[in-house]
Amino acid sequence: MRKYKPTSPGRRHGSVLDFSEITSTKPEKSLLEPLSKTGGRNSRGKMTARHIGGRAKRQYRKIDFKRDKFDVPAKVASIEYDPNRSARIALLHYKDGEKRYILAPNGLKVGEILVSGEKVEPKMGNAMPLKSIPLGMDIHNVELSIGRGGQLSRAAGSLVRLVAREGAYAHVALPSGEIRKIHVNCRATIGQIGNTDHDNVVFGKAGRKRHMGIRPRVRGVAMNPVAHPMGGGEGRSHGGRPPCGPTGVLSKGGKTRNKRALSSKFIVRKRQK
Repeated sequence: MRKYKPTSPGRRHGSVLDFSEITSTKPEKSLLEPLSKTGGRNSRGKMTARHIGGRAKRQYRKIDFKRDKFDVPAKVASIEYDPNRSARIALLHYKDGEKRYILAPNGLKVGEILVSGEKVEPKMGNAMPLKSIPLGMDIHNVELSIGRGGQLSRAAGSLVRLVAREGAYAHVALPSGEIRKIHVNCRATIGQIGNTDHDNVVFGKAGRKRHMGIRPRVRGVAMNPVAHPMGGGEGRSHGGRPPCGPTGVLSKGGKTRNKRALSSKFIVRKRQK
């Protein structure tokens, strides 16, 4: 972490990561894709996500979440910054000449050799099925469906823990306290995601949020009744109804999940107390 000198109110409490782990500032061109801005609008031009727009230009880096190049050793060529995610990414040069990006685990160094397979050495950065990973190990980029690619634990500093195996399912403890069943043939990567200081960054001023494409948020109770269900009232009102969005959808504690899409049968212990 690097803190700014208090030369202005916006700099006084602001901080930034020192990027000391970054070894290359130029991305691999063959793994880049154009990334257009949406402004929070769908294909019909209707705004479906608020507070989005005006970010800096960026390109998408194609990340290998599946790790399906089995038993081919790969050398870590560089650790790079990715503007599309909080984690750092690592460029792998495989022995057969192919290049791929993966999420960089904490402590990964340039020059290390990584392998993905059924039974490989359970060291940081290697990927294998849950049935082959020793119990008690920290893992990330965990699949929920076989062959679909990692979906759990992909943010900076995140990890889940393999706690048990029972029949065709492994029990995985999530950071929220939830314990979930995942099929033993689903794949995961050993170790914790890097850039663990990401949560400690203080933006200090609104401009840094605007560079990220996040526009200002206005409280519903500060609006007029025509603009928000919680708007209006004499004086400083508190809404007078359960907290909701501009369309009336409950925002705090209200159940909005589709009952047919629930996966409760795979949850061994809920995250709520």
